[in-house]
Amino acid sequence: PKMKEDNCLHAALLCLGVLCYSHALTTERLNHSRPSLHGHHEKGKEGQVLHRSKRGWVWNQFFVIEEYTGPDPVLVGRLHSDIDSGDGNIKYILSGEGAGIIFVIDDKSGNIHATKTLDREERAQYTLTAQAVDRNTNRPLEPPSEFIVKVQDINDNPPEFLHENYHANVPERSNVGTSVIQVTASDADDPTYGNSAKLVYSILEGQPYFSVEAQTGIIRTALPNMDREAKEEYHVVIQAKDMGGHMGGLSGTTKVTITLTDVNDNPPKFPQSVYQMSVSEAAVPGEEVGRVKAKDPDIGENGLVAYSIIDGDGMDLFEITTDYETQEGVVKLKKTLDYETKKSYSLKVEAANVHIDPKFISNGPFKDTVTVKIAVEDADEPPVFLKPSYIFEVQENAASGTVVGKVHAKDPDAANSAIRYSIDRHTDLERYFVINAEDGNIKTIKALDREEMAWHNISVFAVEVHKQHQEAKVPVAIKVVDVNDNAPKFAAAYEAFVCENARSNQQFITISADDKDDSANGPRFIFSLPPEIIHNPNFTLRDNRDNTASVLVRREGFSRQKQDLYLLPIVISDGGVPPLSSTNTLSIRVCGCDSGGSLLSCNAEAYVLNAGLSTGALIAILACIVILLVIVVLFVTLKRQKKEPLIVFEEEDVRENIITYDDEGGGEEDTEAFDIATLQNPDGINGFIPRKDIKPEYQYLPRPGLRPAPNSVDVDDFINTRIQEADNDPTAPPYDSIQIYGYEGRGSVAGSLSSLESATTDSDLDYDYLQNWGPRFKKLADLYGSKDTFDDDS
Repeated sequence: PKMKEDNCLHAALLCLGVLCYSHALTTERLNHSRPSLHGHHEKGKEGQVLHRSKRGWVWNQFFVIEEYTGPDPVLVGRLHSDIDSGDGNIKYILSGEGAGIIFVIDDKSGNIHATKTLDREERAQYTLTAQAVDRNTNRPLEPPSEFIVKVQDINDNPPEFLHENYHANVPERSNVGTSVIQVTASDADDPTYGNSAKLVYSILEGQPYFSVEAQTGIIRTALPNMDREAKEEYHVVIQAKDMGGHMGGLSGTTKVTITLTDVNDNPPKFPQSVYQMSVSEAAVPGEEVGRVKAKDPDIGENGLVAYSIIDGDGMDLFEITTDYETQEGVVKLKKTLDYETKKSYSLKVEAANVHIDPKFISNGPFKDTVTVKIAVEDADEPPVFLKPSYIFEVQENAASGTVVGKVHAKDPDAANSAIRYSIDRHTDLERYFVINAEDGNIKTIKALDREEMAWHNISVFAVEVHKQHQEAKVPVAIKVVDVNDNAPKFAAAYEAFVCENARSNQQFITISADDKDDSANGPRFIFSLPPEIIHNPNFTLRDNRDNTASVLVRREGFSRQKQDLYLLPIVISDGGVPPLSSTNTLSIRVCGCDSGGSLLSCNAEAYVLNAGLSTGALIAILACIVILLVIVVLFVTLKRQKKEPLIVFEEEDVRENIITYDDEGGGEEDTEAFDIATLQNPDGINGFIPRKDIKPEYQYLPRPGLRPAPNSVDVDDFINTRIQEADNDPTAPPYDSIQIYGYEGRGSVAGSLSSLESATTDSDLDYDYLQNWGPRFKKLADLYGSKDTFDDDS
């Protein structure tokens, strides 16, 4: 049906366009047809008369309807010149936009046709140029002239929205007429011609909740109190129709999704009136007991709920916090519980919205309450001391077995088991105390000294008799009460100095005291001299009544020569009950001072002068000491000279400098390896030294070759014999030459190490195996052959 309606519409528009075109053509012809005008004569060169003729066009502004789909080309218009007599000598030429492609002209009649379908939305007009020329010579008969062909619009484009889908939000419970969103459509048809581009908006889907303004496309709410919790999203279809919305107009649609945003229009509500919970009495504070939740259909900050306890007998023992992730109220333990004291508690919990919209305050109250009942469960609890800590006092030096105090614990459970007590020995390493396991009495084992330790901090355990794992611990502080058992003493090791020229009643030192006892048994201190020396002629004592005392000089004129040190006993008493005192000795040294009282010297010069040694005596003593030192030096020098050898040339004996060591001694400095005298010339020792620079009077036979010494000869004898031969041999080298003694000795336990000598001895080694080593070792096998082989050869 819709296609038929569109075809009928196109046909009607086409007929309408043809009628309009015919009417316009007739009108144009009547208005624009002009007869040919004769031109006036002008005189040109060489006397020629030129005739100027005016153009005589039948001129139109042509129109053509777009989207024409007929079988024949559309006649756009006709060109005709006044000089055209109809004999066919004039030829019409068309040029310009679309000439020859879209527009063609009959060169005889001047009729212009459109050969293609035109679309105004692609191009609204074309500019063409027409000209009349002579058919034979192509000489222009008229100047070219432009004309316009306009494409006449028809309603061939439906409205189109800017977006295919729109999304919009509007608060729930908005008033009627609240603007939601504006949608806009456009039409490609000519808005200046007819109603083809005049649009009207209407709503196809989404009624009765929303409406749309026909001219602006603004969508507004149409119903009051739309509830998001009932329906959150709406789908609306908007139509835009041209031709002013009349019959035959084209239309386009778009979809709009409208979401209702949340407002706080719903209070929180508990799904039940009572919550039942339970907790053990052994639970620690902060432990979670249970959770409650009030439902609020609102979302976001509008659905936030805060929980609080507003009433109940457990307000001091329980607390509630809000878990904002789950929107639950978390009931927690605030203090410890006791099943034996109270077995159940009741709380009244309130849930209220955090953010309240003033517009909907009349819908309130935005809160709800619920009752929470909590049952306390019994648990096996450890013993409980009656006090969290204990403080006792005991006097120092109290006898062993003195009662210090008593601790007490009980079983909080209904069974009320018996309790046993003990001391944590890690807190009483010295074992000063003991506790009675039955009644908790604490006693001393040894005497206590406050000056050694003023406080003792111990811990006492209490355990159930039948349940050893259930125990409790309590701190016990024991204060040792002071008694006056320490006498006061000097606060420091005082040493006083008094000048020889000190004046009478002159103060030269201030002393103070110290007491190990407590302040109640210590100061104030009283200073005095012993009764036997209260009338001391040299010094006196003055108590300053501020726990100090001053020592003064009683007389003038002290002398170091007579006495340089005085010992003054001082009695110090404390303020304890009963008071204690002690006698302390003050050493006073006599010193030399200048006239201003400044200390110069406190040495023992007085004792030196008192011995009667003058300066001359001291010089004599020093002179004697110097003489003794000189004598000692001379004696040592003479001693060294006696040790020098009498024969000077003995130091040049080269043979004495060649020392042979036969052991691993202490190095080059070790001359104790053997007696070097055995190497000396025996004749030289007896005082006879043969001369080596003259020929002896008697002739010796040539020295026979060396013969081996008998096995029993000693090295000492052998060397002496060789020395004697060398001294008596006129052919021997000079005296200062190096003598060579080639003797190895005999009968060594280790045996000889010479390979040459071993060659002359019989060998026990068997070298027959060399015969099996092949040709390469044949010569070696022949040299070291078996003994039998040599015997056979012989």
